Amino acid sequence: MSTTAWGDSVLDEPAAAPHVSPDALPPAFYSFEPDEFWLEPRDSYWMKFSNWVLGQQEVQGQRVQWLGEWADRTLSGSPYSAPNNESYLRLGFATESEYGNPAQFDPEARFKLDVPTVEEKLRLVVESESEELIPLGERRRDRQLTQDQRSDTEATGALRYFSQLGDAINLSNDVGARLRFPPDAFWRARARGRWQFENDWGMVIDQRIYYFHVDGWGERTWVGFSKDLGKGWDLLIASEAAWVHEDRTFELSHIISSYKRINNRAELSPRVGVIGESKPNWRSTNFFADLTYRYRLHDDWVFGEIIPAIEFPRDYSFKDRASVVFRIELFFSGDIN
Repeated sequence: MSTTAWGDSVLDEPAAAPHVSPDALPPAFYSFEPDEFWLEPRDSYWMKFSNWVLGQQEVQGQRVQWLGEWADRTLSGSPYSAPNNESYLRLGFATESEYGNPAQFDPEARFKLDVPTVEEKLRLVVESESEELIPLGERRRDRQLTQDQRSDTEATGALRYFSQLGDAINLSNDVGARLRFPPDAFWRARARGRWQFENDWGMVIDQRIYYFHVDGWGERTWVGFSKDLGKGWDLLIASEAAWVHEDRTFELSHIISSYKRINNRAELSPRVGVIGESKPNWRSTNFFADLTYRYRLHDDWVFGEIIPAIEFPRDYSFKDRASVVFRIELFFSGDIN
């Protein structure tokens, strides 16, 4: 029995516990027989497996963060590590089904070790792939592809130095190598600027120049215009041109996409795009459309995706090729943003 003061009087409130105790609830409340009430719970194989998977986030997420902090302390010579490193390990399982091609099951793995040293403008960055060496058409359709369909560009390690030009443009310079034997040294520079205009329009320009000792020079220019369409929808119109020095050609893309967060778990993103090239002449090489439905399955590190897509590649005489990708993705990180 509990009491509650109300003005000058005291009211007695009956305790809630007796009314919700297991013995007081009606038999219809339970999905098992009364004599099974005190039996020990039995976990199914699926429950044991799912509990093990969920427990890995806390263990592996901390390990990823500890690795970044250890590297930070070692390289900087300081007993303290900088907070909020952006290291992550991303594991996934994806299956794709196409016309006349049954579903195939492929594991996926990507990682990034991003170590901010005590010198805030200098970082060590280790990544599982060299984004600059991935063909533009593949890079723009990355979420449609499974692991065996992606180019193997090998992991890279680099020291990255940050600087700023005015209030709107961020600069970075990387010096590093592809982690193989013999190593392939490279240098890359990046300038990224963002501007906001009237009527909810914004513009982003991303300019990259890079040199790999084996593959030679390369350049990428990405320009995107964004707008808030209202009712939770955002529009992005983006064009990109990439110079491939080895082939002496430009690769081009133009993509129109939109994005909407349906609720605190689900996101929707439809896209249409065209890929082109400048050699042997200026021409389109692929038309595509896809729809990404991404759902947060658990907490902020287990996600599911369904991506139906259709493309019309020149290599297949622009005949339609439809596919659908189902993906489960696990994101291990000490600090997820």
